[in-house]
Amino acid sequence: MTGAAPDAATFTPPGRGAAALKGLCPRCGAADLFDGSIGFAPNCRSCGLDFAAFNLGDGPAAFLILIVGAILTIGAITLELAESPPYWVHLIWVPIGIALTIGGLRIGKAFLIFQEYSHRAREGRTVR
Repeated sequence: MTGAAPDAATFTPPGRGAAALKGLCPRCGAADLFDGSIGFAPNCRSCGLDFAAFNLGDGPAAFLILIVGAILTIGAITLELAESPPYWVHLIWVPIGIALTIGGLRIGKAFLIFQEYSHRAREGRTVR
């Protein structure tokens, strides 16, 4: 059911930025990396690349929580010092935090998959 990889003579792989922002397959450039909001599809529907073979771990999430936390903290402190709004106004940070987290995870995961594919990174192996 899977197709062949694109012809190497006519295909130029997507750039890192485009692949990360659009969720593109690193092999064929099809926009089918994700199945849902942040979960990966089992494989590419166009070229059959197995996305489950890539091991991202918690790298994107751990790094992203620091960035999102800093943005939300700076925004909340700035709003409080500039306007002194009622406390319920600070509820705006909940949907902003959720949007930044989901968007950041999509971009981070797609970027790391693209990097693993382009550098042929695999699990470490000990040869005995």
